[in-house]
Amino acid sequence: MDAEFVAERAVSPVTGVVRWVVVDARSFDLQAEAVAFLASLRARGCSPNTERAYAGRVALYLSYCRMRRLDWRTPGFLDLAGLQRWLVEMPVPPRVGQVRPGSVRYRSRGTANVIMTVVGEFLRFGAAHGWVPTTTTALLSQPKLLRCTPPGFDSGESGQQHRVEAAAFRFKVTESGYEDLSDEQIRRMIAAAPSARDRFLIALLACTGMFSGVRALS
Repeated sequence: MDAEFVAERAVSPVTGVVRWVVVDARSFDLQAEAVAFLASLRARGCSPNTERAYAGRVALYLSYCRMRRLDWRTPGFLDLAGLQRWLVEMPVPPRVGQVRPGSVRYRSRGTANVIMTVVGEFLRFGAAHGWVPTTTTALLSQPKLLRCTPPGFDSGESGQQHRVEAAAFRFKVTESGYEDLSDEQIRRMIAAAPSARDRFLIALLACTGMFSGVRALS
């Protein structure tokens, strides 16, 4: 998919301060709502790296909507579900400046979840400013009953707060487990430690099982 909107660095000719913006790839006109959203990130003290990442993800969403001839302000449930599927099914474009085409890469489900989270924030920001109807933002979450609450969670009297709003467009992602260290790897860690104190701490962690999944030294 050719990008319809792109994230660009904008440098102030007066102060030299760098800001990230979203522009129309055809005309290079600023996308006003996206630029306002990015400005709100700066007002909240977000880092330039966060601003850059959000700019790219918002530009991707706007490009998808134009490609599918959707109004970005009023996507339906099936439109958002289609975006979620498209993110993992469509190959990632090659990196800028890549001479040889490498192997085809796809976004992971975790990456798709991050992009959908930014899309949700962008739409909620638009709703707060009257650009996006509340019927759109209502699609972004759904009630979920917490069977097991985290420590310190206030469930209210009689547990009436066990029902929370969860993201509607989020893939279930299995977190990778911990990799065991062999006895030989632990010995190498001890041998490479620069001091007796460090060697003692590594041995102690291994023998007491503080290394997750690590077998005790023999």
